[in-house]
Amino acid sequence: MSGRICAMKYESHPQELWRSSPDLVSVRVHKEEPSCRSCGGPKQFSKTGAVQKLKVGEGNGEWLQELLGQYHSHSYDGPRESRCSSVLVQQVEAPVSVVWSLVRRFDEPQIYKQFVSNCFMRGDLKVGCLREVRVVSGLPATTSTERLEILDEERHILSFSIVGGDHRLSNYRSIRTLHERFINGKRGTLVIESYVVDVPEGNTREETCLFVDTIIESNLRSLARVSKRLVHKQRSAYSLAGRSTGS
Repeated sequence: MSGRICAMKYESHPQELWRSSPDLVSVRVHKEEPSCRSCGGPKQFSKTGAVQKLKVGEGNGEWLQELLGQYHSHSYDGPRESRCSSVLVQQVEAPVSVVWSLVRRFDEPQIYKQFVSNCFMRGDLKVGCLREVRVVSGLPATTSTERLEILDEERHILSFSIVGGDHRLSNYRSIRTLHERFINGKRGTLVIESYVVDVPEGNTREETCLFVDTIIESNLRSLARVSKRLVHKQRSAYSLAGRSTGS
């Protein structure tokens, strides 16, 4: 089993499973059932806090198909069976400006990515720069070298690729886009993340996708929580400032 990606289910924090096994472990997250609608589009999304995995063409609506076609097209040279890819969606109860203030920090992924302990930049924060990410103790890797491919401040797009590290994710590239949506009658954000990666030798496409999906799902849920806390913090600060001015 050494070097394989193992598919497993979990009920608790995935880090506990990783600590108990020297192998690269894939954990399937039990998602919550859809319960609310993202206004402005016909698609039913899982409630805030849950991550939904999408399959292109399966009832996603023309508006979502257009977003996927416009922003989430990945080029790949090689046979289809040697790669895997997914599209995951997260609703966030926070304005795009708040969510983007976190997502754009390619130099500080640890502010919402739970499995990142610290990050060291090589050069200034601009397209082409590299970061050395160190992951938390107990995971089946310690470092990942990543390159910033796209940082579009106007359209809220961030893309990066993995170019090195002591792991088995080769030719990995992800694209994350933010889109304004109305959630529960308030301005919120629809986060869409897609990726493509090689299937490691000795593993299946399903095993590889399970592993990568789990990491992204964790990151997206954490992004939603941190964004929401940031909104509450800003509102509290405005409220205190208003009271001070009024007094």
